[in-house]
Amino acid sequence: MGKVFRCYVEKKPGFDVEAGHLLGELKSTLGLSGLSGVRVLRRYDVEGVEESAYEAARTTILSEPQVDQLWDETMPETAGALLAVEALPGQYDQRADSCAQCIQMLTGGERPTVRAATVYVLEGKLSGADLDKARGYLINPVESREAALDKPATLLQQYPEPAAVAVLEGFTALSQAGLAALLEEYGLAMDLADLTFLQTYFRDEEQRDPTLTEVRVVDTYWSDHCRHTTFSTHLDSADIDDPRVKAAYERYLAARVEVYGEEKAAARPQTLMDIATIGTKTLKKRGLLPELDQSEEINACSIHVPATVDGKEQDWLLMFKNETHNHPTEIEPFGGAATCIGGCIRDPLSGRVYVHQAMRLTGCGDPRVPVSETMEGKLPQRKIAQTAAAGYSSYGNQIGLATGHVAELYHEGYIAKHLECGAVVGAAPADHVRRETPAPGDVVILLGGRTGRDGIGGATGSSKSHNLTSLDTMASEVQKGNAPEERKLQRLFRNPNVTRLIKRCNDFGAGGVSVAIGELADGLSIDLDAVRKKYDGLDGTEIAISESQERMAVVVAPEDAQTLMNFASFENLEAYQVATVTESPRMVMTWRGQRVADLSRAFLNTNGAVKHACIQVAEKAPAPQHEKKFRTLREMAASLRSASRRGLTERFDGSIGAGSVLMPFGGRTQRTPAQAMAALFPVEPNQETDQASIMAWGCDPDALSADPYTGAHSAVYTSVAKVVAAGGDYRKVYLTLQEFFEKLRDEPARWGKPFAALLGALDAQLELGAAAIGGKDSMSGSFLDLDVPPTLISFAIAPAKAGQVLSPEFKAAGKPVYLFSSADSKSAWETFYALHQAGKVDAAWAVENGLGEAVMNMAFGNTIGFTSVDTDLDWDAPMPGAIVAQLTGECEGGQLIGHTTAEAVVCVNGDSASIDELRSLNESVLEDVYPTKAGKAAPVEAISWVKRSPAVCKSKIARPRVVIPVFPGTNCEYDSVRACLRAGMDAETVNIRNLTADDLLQSTVELEGAIRKAQIVFIPGGFSGGDEPDGSAKFICSFFRNPAITDAVYDLLKNRDGLMLGICNGFQALVKLGLVPYGEIRDMDENCPTLTYNLIGRHQSRYVTTRVASVNSPWMLKANVGDLHTIPISHGEGRFVAPQSVLDQLIANGQVATQYVDANGVPSMDIDVNPNGSLCAIEGIFSPDGRVFGKMGHSERCGSFVGRNIPGDKHQLLLESGAEYFT
Repeated sequence: MGKVFRCYVEKKPGFDVEAGHLLGELKSTLGLSGLSGVRVLRRYDVEGVEESAYEAARTTILSEPQVDQLWDETMPETAGALLAVEALPGQYDQRADSCAQCIQMLTGGERPTVRAATVYVLEGKLSGADLDKARGYLINPVESREAALDKPATLLQQYPEPAAVAVLEGFTALSQAGLAALLEEYGLAMDLADLTFLQTYFRDEEQRDPTLTEVRVVDTYWSDHCRHTTFSTHLDSADIDDPRVKAAYERYLAARVEVYGEEKAAARPQTLMDIATIGTKTLKKRGLLPELDQSEEINACSIHVPATVDGKEQDWLLMFKNETHNHPTEIEPFGGAATCIGGCIRDPLSGRVYVHQAMRLTGCGDPRVPVSETMEGKLPQRKIAQTAAAGYSSYGNQIGLATGHVAELYHEGYIAKHLECGAVVGAAPADHVRRETPAPGDVVILLGGRTGRDGIGGATGSSKSHNLTSLDTMASEVQKGNAPEERKLQRLFRNPNVTRLIKRCNDFGAGGVSVAIGELADGLSIDLDAVRKKYDGLDGTEIAISESQERMAVVVAPEDAQTLMNFASFENLEAYQVATVTESPRMVMTWRGQRVADLSRAFLNTNGAVKHACIQVAEKAPAPQHEKKFRTLREMAASLRSASRRGLTERFDGSIGAGSVLMPFGGRTQRTPAQAMAALFPVEPNQETDQASIMAWGCDPDALSADPYTGAHSAVYTSVAKVVAAGGDYRKVYLTLQEFFEKLRDEPARWGKPFAALLGALDAQLELGAAAIGGKDSMSGSFLDLDVPPTLISFAIAPAKAGQVLSPEFKAAGKPVYLFSSADSKSAWETFYALHQAGKVDAAWAVENGLGEAVMNMAFGNTIGFTSVDTDLDWDAPMPGAIVAQLTGECEGGQLIGHTTAEAVVCVNGDSASIDELRSLNESVLEDVYPTKAGKAAPVEAISWVKRSPAVCKSKIARPRVVIPVFPGTNCEYDSVRACLRAGMDAETVNIRNLTADDLLQSTVELEGAIRKAQIVFIPGGFSGGDEPDGSAKFICSFFRNPAITDAVYDLLKNRDGLMLGICNGFQALVKLGLVPYGEIRDMDENCPTLTYNLIGRHQSRYVTTRVASVNSPWMLKANVGDLHTIPISHGEGRFVAPQSVLDQLIANGQVATQYVDANGVPSMDIDVNPNGSLCAIEGIFSPDGRVFGKMGHSERCGSFVGRNIPGDKHQLLLESGAEYFT
């Protein structure tokens, strides 16, 4: 037992952004009027380090003297109530983990033990009830608990030795009443019929009683989440009074005969799953799906796409997948949403493609409703919405996945259960993917994270409806995400030398070992003792079903096992054998010498007792004459339905990967929302391509509630129309569906809702020739008597050339605007597509909530007005499949509805409003929930230093060598390498490995050697260590303060005329090391500049305009003072701060490199210009001699097809200048 060191850290006044936001939340949202102040202190306990190491960590890792106050051992004097909050035992705590890793980086030794807590000081006049409200708001019992204020004697935990796995003695002899009692006792998700089926199997076939592990494993295997039990239920009868649904049902029956033949169709059960998949089977039988990728291994939807790479055609696999995490997000929004995207990524990733773009679609009740109106047993809608957005964006941003589109639906039914849906796109050359049936003797290797109690019961929990106790009883069911770990898996699977070793792969999602490994082969011998654990004390059952994240199971030939494990080690991943493929078709698990599971594959594959249901669909009343939802443009702009989601969207990184053809918001003002996302295929950094994909969605819960058949049919048409409006060809579209419905119970009318919706989607598929080749169902959307609205989301995707992608913002005044609409939509789309191919379409929008909303949004981006012409159109009616387009000139085939105007006014049928007013109304709706404003607008003086840098390179070289260190959490390395290669330099990446002290030592030697051979060190962007503990770049700084690395950097800059560049996370590291502005690694004090949290208190991702303020650096050889560039930013800590005297000195020395400016080149503190509130609008600074340059904007994220909906010069010649300096 070593000494436990404790300290408290608090942001200084002016930097306490979190405390300020929390004060506002508690006063306004919770109504704590007596609250006068909030203080937020981080508490760290550290054990397992020498005192000297702890002293060094205090002011470099645990705190930063520029922005933090620090107290050792005891709390500072406080006036107010204290509330300490910590993660539940067993839950992953990224702050504590990153802190431990940083200290290990600093010392080069073993990793210490760290615990972190947050202490809230609530000041003012607060009653006991007020404190209880605050406690309930700040502590979610699913993930955290109130922490003790006393310091423990040790942080080392003693775990009791787990008992042997119990055998359920007498199980096979239990009566029905006994089985029902057992269901209740163990909280199983299966029903009594399943448990009876299980009993029969053990009594008649195994002739023994099961172990608890076997019961839990089967419960998981047969859960609705894993085995789509609801969708596989046999539909015994269909009582359909609605004539449209009845006709659709007859078409379904005819499709069954066409696909299966009359005899098999008659014998084959009708199920929701059959309705969902028959469209693809029918179109495939007709020979209409030539691109479909077919395999026994189904990880994600997959199609073949011919892609031109470096001028040559290659066969690529384009994979896409949708996923929901509704249950986990409902009870623990941050972790639930984070692992939604994490799990979504791992599906196509397990298919061995690189996942490069994501979409997020959510649904909740009105988040503006006061917290006081929250239903008992529920978290507030506002809290769920905000925290889930933070969780999903945190994970996606850290892993380096571009979120190309974000949308949120509002419907009171989602109070029953939140909708948290993600969709991802990945791609890889087809020859990178090997697929073979595992053979006896093959080995199963587990890659990635370790196993803990998080996520135990997640699959079964998500299959249950919820009640008042769910928040208190489901703590272990929510997984915790570790994005930097999954980033390593992404890197590993991008290597074709790795993927070609893998015969089959499964990601660890629902069901853990039992499902992820259990599904890989019919016969398996699984050694649970080999599964590495986060901590001791787990028993065999827990190891078998834990859903700890960031793990993969792969099957390889025994002779390839060590090679694969070596590749994993290079990527800083644990990899080890856990199972063997066997001849016998049984899944066997052993733990501590006990055979805890021994189950027949045939039995597992039955998926339990056959379920039966009946369908009833009542006739829908004729739709009433359309009642206008909005009387005026202003009313529409100010509605929740049409409200801008910009404040929500901008926290998601939309530009990482340098492949986003469209940004989520476009135009000069970045105010027109893109309806689709488009991204280039992720070719290697030394390759070029113009091949892209376009993805969009369709879903209207109001329409689906009114009529599930029509609503689902429209959802498919809307999703395809959005792809067409973005430049895609509807004939190339494939679909994947997401179903989210109430718990159906044994009620035919409830079963009729998904039945009718799926028939609507089926009709749309067959009409369009667009197959839904995948999908995901979530069928437990009920809370007591409240149900989610019938929800069928259609995701549509199509390959496209990047140069053909369209964006929706009006491009010029004086142009005609047409409506393309037809009864079948297809003829209108064909006309539109032909015009687009002829270069006659400038902008297009697929109509969702009426033509008025369409032209308003199209007008926002470039502040170009619109005036309608006389028509008999209803400007407020939904028009599924219709497209509004601004053309280059008059045309045939569409209906002229108006013209764009130079006057910034939208005029529709006599109603008019200025664009500024509409935009203000539109953005104010959700401003309180998802803010877009912070700080105060104020003018800033433009800085100009025209004198060129005297720095010269004495040793010229034709192709300078750049070294790029890759830390845990780095995510911009591929973009950075590509930018270096394009600039005429060679680039080498060095992986920093820290699984063991020896790995760390080897990495130090490797990076030192690489720096000594290189001319440039480029520290790229990312989230080193998740930007923890409570601050950015601490991983990097800890490593660079190693004496060997410090000396190599000194030699590079002082003796070898070398250069350094840091972008975003790299800039944060340079500042906190002292390399900018001082030109050397030095200790920090309170007078040093730093980068801290954005004033808005969240991540910011969009494009900004920067102005070159100084050319006093080799990095500016190809620039001139006053040059303007349009650059993507993506950061949460980009606010440059320094004492005024330091700022004055930087300006006087010509060290202020770039400033944030408006379109006219004028710097400002306005958040639209200066996204983080940087003093003097500083975006980048130099070292005194200009050899070191740090900047926040991602100048490396550029390319011919990147950000096509953002105007401006996006190519800043930084790296080209660096190359020229050496040549």
